[in-house]
Parts: sequence; C-alpha cells; structure tokens
Amino acid sequence: MSEEIVSTEEAKGIFGRIALFYRQVISELSKVVWPTRNQLTTYTAVVLVFVGFVVLVVSAFDLVLTKITFWVFG
Repeated sequence: MSEEIVSTEEAKGIFGRIALFYRQVISELSKVVWPTRNQLTTYTAVVLVFVGFVVLVVSAFDLVLTKITFWVFG
C-alpha cells in the first residue's frame, strides 16, 4: 500500500508536491487555537519576569564565585 502512495507522489512532480505541502500547511494552521491578545500579553509578561529572575540568580551566583576565586587566588 505504501508503494502506491509513493508512486502517486512521484507522478505529481515537483510543483504538485510543493502545492500539496502548502495546502497541508494551511490545513494544519487552521486547526491551531490562537491565543487572545490578553493571553499573549500575560504569557509575555510571565516569560519576561521569569527571565529577569533567572538573570538575577545567575548574576548573584557569578558574583559569589568571583569573590571566592579572588579570595583564594588573590
């Protein structure tokens, strides 16, 4: 059965396969549930706050390791 599918795909040629690809992409994108503007704003704010928090934690960790390194190797 898979041989039949392969032979019909080969018979379409390059432009037929490109057109099929774009039809499938559009079909899949129509199934997506897109977020509302309010949800998108909320999600963006959450990501920015989390990234800021991680930057602060990594910076503090780096500062502590730098102080320890300078204390040990002087």
